Amino acid sequence: MSGYHELLMQDVRFEEGLKACMNCGVCTAICPAAEFYDYDPRKIVDLVQSGNNDEIEKLLRSDTIWYCGECMSCKTRCPRGNTPAFVVMALRTLSQKTGFFTESEKGRQQFAIKRTVGENIFKYGYCVATYAVSPEMHREQGPVWEYIIENTRDIYERLGANIDEHGEGPLRRIPDDAREELKKIFEVTGGTGLFDAIEKHSKNKAIEMGLEFDDEGIDNEYFKEVFKANNNKHTPE
Repeated sequence: MSGYHELLMQDVRFEEGLKACMNCGVCTAICPAAEFYDYDPRKIVDLVQSGNNDEIEKLLRSDTIWYCGECMSCKTRCPRGNTPAFVVMALRTLSQKTGFFTESEKGRQQFAIKRTVGENIFKYGYCVATYAVSPEMHREQGPVWEYIIENTRDIYERLGANIDEHGEGPLRRIPDDAREELKKIFEVTGGTGLFDAIEKHSKNKAIEMGLEFDDEGIDNEYFKEVFKANNNKHTPE
């Protein structure tokens, strides 16, 4: 395998995101994630820019690269025109391809996102379909959310939505041909391959952890583990 720095350089986001960092720290100063998590985009860019293969691998295996919210605040402030969030995107993709994402708690959650948000795109044409969210899995939303789910059609139709029906309007049913086109876009751009990599490496990790893993759906031990896991070690001490 090539060095990780060389692999990152093959990602256009890395090429566009890291041009001439002078390690000033403005990105960290403006970063919302840095305020709440043990996260410092300045250090990430500095480490990647060093080209140290061992240190980059540690980063690929860590929780750190999953804290970024991709808000792009760093891009708006960098005096050199860098975009640390693009660098993080490239790191995340490489972590998924190599399977290193399964070595961190936040990284393993990529499996949960793929099985929910990712697969919703193909099933419904939406990343988040209101009627596909389970109140039991999102207790933090409270009783109002549960009421909305139970009375979805009545509530949204009163608000002017065209829920799960053909035609125009919010929450409309996305035509089959449009969803098939989405699948083709994923195949051409490498998204399908990335989804397959997440599945493959997650299954291996489930075996390693001794947890049940099903080839589809969310009713299995591994999904529930990665969905709920929180070691409370993600904020600065």
